[in-house]
Amino acid sequence: MHTDFDRCVRAVRSRDARFDGWFFTAVLTTRIYCRPSCPAVPPKDRNMSFYPSAAAAQQAGFRACKRCRPDASPGSPQWNERADLVARAMRLIGDGTVDREGVPGLAARLGYSTRQIERQLRAELGAGPLALARAQRAQTARLLIETSDLPMADAAFAAGFSSIRAFNETVREVFALTPTELRARAAHGRAPAAPGVLTLRLPFRAPLCPDNLFGHLAATAVPGVEEWRDGAYRRTLRLPYGQGTVALAPRPDHIACRLALTDQRDLAGAISRCRGLLDLDADPEAVDELLGADERLAPLVAEAPGRRVPRTVDPAEFAVRAVLGQQVSTAAARTLAARLVTAHGQPVRDPLGGTLTHLFPSAEELSGLDPAALAMPAGRRATVVRLVRALATGELDLGVGSDRAEARARLAALPGMGPWTTGIIAMRALGDPDAFVPTDLGVRRAATARGLPSTPGALTRHATAWRPWRSYAVQYLWSADDHAVNHMPAH
Repeated sequence: MHTDFDRCVRAVRSRDARFDGWFFTAVLTTRIYCRPSCPAVPPKDRNMSFYPSAAAAQQAGFRACKRCRPDASPGSPQWNERADLVARAMRLIGDGTVDREGVPGLAARLGYSTRQIERQLRAELGAGPLALARAQRAQTARLLIETSDLPMADAAFAAGFSSIRAFNETVREVFALTPTELRARAAHGRAPAAPGVLTLRLPFRAPLCPDNLFGHLAATAVPGVEEWRDGAYRRTLRLPYGQGTVALAPRPDHIACRLALTDQRDLAGAISRCRGLLDLDADPEAVDELLGADERLAPLVAEAPGRRVPRTVDPAEFAVRAVLGQQVSTAAARTLAARLVTAHGQPVRDPLGGTLTHLFPSAEELSGLDPAALAMPAGRRATVVRLVRALATGELDLGVGSDRAEARARLAALPGMGPWTTGIIAMRALGDPDAFVPTDLGVRRAATARGLPSTPGALTRHATAWRPWRSYAVQYLWSADDHAVNHMPAH
């Protein structure tokens, strides 16, 4: 979009927040870059230039606006919508892969050469993987400086910088302030946080309907791993460097996030996973405009616009839980998952004062699972074992950088993995915005009630008009049912 000068200018002049994260406005006279919705008086057209990423603007010598804080804008919805190499690379960079494994590690995960990845990222985003990772490190550094009392040296290394000098230079270059000055500015009016707890605001594009989003997470919460407490969804996190606990609560213009991490280097990855869990980088207006054009879906869209797809922080965990939930009630699925957690999960301490006790067991920890210990039919027990084996050996990759089409094919090839389970995993674990489950009972019931085709084949044909947002259509259809997953719990 950044190449459409006139469209970008219109977005800037109208301060249209829908385009935050889609492109960045660089002001040639002041040498700063902003988000489109910046409240400052827009510059003259001839003094504006547009970049597809914050990294590209930084590489061109622009610093971040202190007023609109463009580094804190929602991410581009493209990286969740698309399934190509650039989108997969951006999801991995967001998860911290370059900081942990370098560009060669990123290339190995994607199955391409470093040169190919460098070329494609530069062509589309105006910056290579190192520059994109550096921009993320700058954002993480600002969060640590402003929301924690970590010594600056600790903040530097936690943000992914290899030296204090690189940390100081990057912060000054991007924000036109020293780290000490950034902390001093943020300290005014900031409530003191509990020791070791980071308090953040996660932005999103409005509208956002929290009902099904938090309702689903709360209704399916596995005891010990997840809970709803004091108006927030809370859960434990398995992260590359350690463990974490997060509390997420909806607010009118942001998601309030409280994070406790055993290793601060996991901050960027933890934020990325929480944003993915709540689908915060979605483009709700684009989704609702298309789905609302169907007269049978339109009333559901109009009633509660901005529904998101509740996703996951751990794709492998969700895949196991999806199989446990085959053909049983929500309560039964929670019970089965809780037994796995108690038997195989790693114990953790809850620093935020709740009842969280375990991490959900990894595929490796479940690889020695005794099928006889699972209180379910023999066929489903065998499916769990096969799934766990495929995840543990790497035969099946459901991670943020995985190839969605290949992952779906491998899932479907596992005995016991029918279309419903594969579709649900694609929707919530792989983040596919166009996954569809026409055999789902709730979907068929809602379709029939609204005069839509009720047979899976006919409904699938009708739903071609909902592409590429069929995952969201499922959320709207599910919302027609008076089920706990559609209602955010009372405080």
